[in-house]
Amino acid sequence: MSIRDERKQQSRQALLDAALALSGQGRAFSSMSLREIAKAANLVPTAFYRHFSDMDELGLELVDQTALQLKQMQYQMGQVFQHQPNTRIQNCIHLLFQHIQMHPEPWIFFIAERWGGSARLRYAIQREIQYLTADLSADLGRTQTLNHIHLQHDLQVLSQILMSLAFNWAMTWMDLQRSVATEELGAQQEQLKLSAITQVQLLFRGILHWDRNQPSV
Repeated sequence: MSIRDERKQQSRQALLDAALALSGQGRAFSSMSLREIAKAANLVPTAFYRHFSDMDELGLELVDQTALQLKQMQYQMGQVFQHQPNTRIQNCIHLLFQHIQMHPEPWIFFIAERWGGSARLRYAIQREIQYLTADLSADLGRTQTLNHIHLQHDLQVLSQILMSLAFNWAMTWMDLQRSVATEELGAQQEQLKLSAITQVQLLFRGILHWDRNQPSV
C-alpha cells in the first residue's frame, strides 16, 4: 500500500471512529451531520465525499465494523464454552461483560440504531444479529451436552433467547455506569453478573431436560 493509499484509509477510518464516538456519547446516528463527523475526525467536510457518498453509506460501513467486533467476541466465548466445560457459563459471562466494559461503542451503536434511525441501518443491524444468532446456534449444536436436541429450530430459538439477553445485559450495564454512584457501582455490576449467570444456568438446566415430544406443563 502506498503512503497516499494509507493516508486515505486512515482518514476513512477516522470518519468511522468519529461517528462511533459520537454514538457512544449518546448521539443518535440520524441526528449526526457529515460536517459534524468530519470536524470530529479533524477533516474538512469535503473530505467526507472522498470516502462515502452519503451518511447511509458510512452507517452501513459502521454496522459491518461493529458487527465484526461482536463476532470476534462471540468466537472467543465459543472457544470458552467448548473447552472449559466445568466453568463455561461463568467464564463466558465474565468475558461478555469484560468486552462490554472495554468496548462499549459497538453495543451502544447496535442498541441505539436497532430500533431507530434509517430503515437501511435497521435492516443491516437486524441482518448482522441474525448472523450472530446463526453462528451461536451452530456453536451450541457442537456442544456434547446439547446433542439430544435434534431440531435446528430449537437451537435457533435458544440462540435468539441468549442473544436478546446479551443485549439486555449490555444495556443494563451501561445504564448502571451512567446512573449509579461510583462507590456503589462495583457491587451493582457484580450483582448483574451473578444474575446473568443464574439466568443462563436456569435456562440450560431446562434445556438439558428438553424433549419436544413430552407434553407441556
